[in-house]
Amino acid sequence: MRESCWTMITEPAAGSTPAIEERLAGLSPEKRRLLERRLGRIKTADPSPLGDAIAVIGMGCRFPGGASSPGNFWRLLLSGRDAIGDVPAQRREWAAGPGAPDDPDNAVLRRGGFLTAVDEFDAAFFSISPREAQQMDPQQRLLLMTAWEALEAAGQPAADLAGSSAGVFVGIHSQSSDYYRMQVTDGLAIDTYTATGCAHSIVANRLSYLLDLKGPSLAVDTACSSSLAALHLACQSLGGRECDLALAG
Repeated sequence: MRESCWTMITEPAAGSTPAIEERLAGLSPEKRRLLERRLGRIKTADPSPLGDAIAVIGMGCRFPGGASSPGNFWRLLLSGRDAIGDVPAQRREWAAGPGAPDDPDNAVLRRGGFLTAVDEFDAAFFSISPREAQQMDPQQRLLLMTAWEALEAAGQPAADLAGSSAGVFVGIHSQSSDYYRMQVTDGLAIDTYTATGCAHSIVANRLSYLLDLKGPSLAVDTACSSSLAALHLACQSLGGRECDLALAG
């Protein structure tokens, strides 16, 4: 989502406090010129409300039923096809014996909505070591991949965003900590990357760090409405000119 590039810097009001005047007087010539340029942009900017100025310019997604792109997801919806299927063969090893997907008395676990190729994460592409990638919650991996695809779809080169005020807003449920519980159950599985690999705050922060984004970076949990709340906060941040581009997921 993007809107016109506005900034939060405003002109000092008449009769400003000595503290503000002292800070302005202490600015270097370079910072004073930068401030003047930004104030000039605010003066000449369109003063009309944002209204419809916020737009979705790129998307990336992963859904069950092979919907690994917005186009595939749309075709899935148009076809009316059921995205629920049997437990993939490569995932059956996790549950052997009673309660396994193959157990006829456990029909609930025999089918579900499964993403494909969840283990196909190119850690080197994101400058992440194999050891760190192993400790990362799949939610972090999926966000990195879909966010990158959204930027590509939007025509936003990652290098051009470095140092910008772009923000990251992620909705994530507090009960989606399966990967963390898998590690702490076995003390030997815990290492230095467990905390950053599983903390929900890092789901958003890792993307901001990867792209060197300086805008807001937060994870929000409002249960089933978490993703909608994240989108709402992203729009508020754009409207309040805290950021000029936002990734919401």
